[in-house]
Amino acid sequence: MSVHKNVKRVTTNVLQEMKNSGAKISMLTGYDFSMARIIDSAGIDIILVGDSASNVMAGHETTLPITLDQMIYHAASVVRAVERALVVVDMPFGSYQGNSKEALSNAIRIMKESGG
Repeated sequence: MSVHKNVKRVTTNVLQEMKNSGAKISMLTGYDFSMARIIDSAGIDIILVGDSASNVMAGHETTLPITLDQMIYHAASVVRAVERALVVVDMPFGSYQGNSKEALSNAIRIMKESGG
């Protein structure tokens, strides 16, 4: 748990300051509103919306079946819950391997549609 609870919002600049000062940085995975609210209120610095939602939330054997639309759904649920933590979202398999233009387009889509 972060000792930096007084930080209004964790940003990449805040993380860099924490790293420079030798502070511990905490990160947990969350896929939905309720869990993200609990994680955020506990003072965790980063919440990862992982493609492991494919396994954990949908019961698939691998992460391969999860789609970009499904990742955006989970990311949006987490973003709505969070007041402090930085939200990081995995890009699912196939959403970035084609070419850099497609990867950038999909990353922008995640940011715009998740509210992050």
